[in-house]
Amino acid sequence: MTWEDTLKIYDDITEACNGFERKGKKMIYTSSNGYMFTLLNKDAQIGIRLPKDEALKFKTDYNSDDYYSYGAKMRDYVLVPEALYTKKELLVTYFEKSFAYVNSLPTK
Repeated sequence: MTWEDTLKIYDDITEACNGFERKGKKMIYTSSNGYMFTLLNKDAQIGIRLPKDEALKFKTDYNSDDYYSYGAKMRDYVLVPEALYTKKELLVTYFEKSFAYVNSLPTK
């Protein structure tokens, strides 16, 4: 899948979410409360920041792994498998869980 295809999917998901919007032109992300919580990296991979227990469950349930952006492991982020890209409602739920998570953290 091309980066542009993944960007369309990412935008479609964020547009369906409540309370936030996509940011960035080259580095695509969402943020709130001083924290980024979803990312689209240069390799056309989507990452979601989740609490540790939710991240572990996501990795197990969806056969996922850690998320890397520009070669660096992103702490608390999980890689969204391409097989989930067509499951918009599920990803909206996880994007909104991520939004709630970063808003529960101390403000940066």
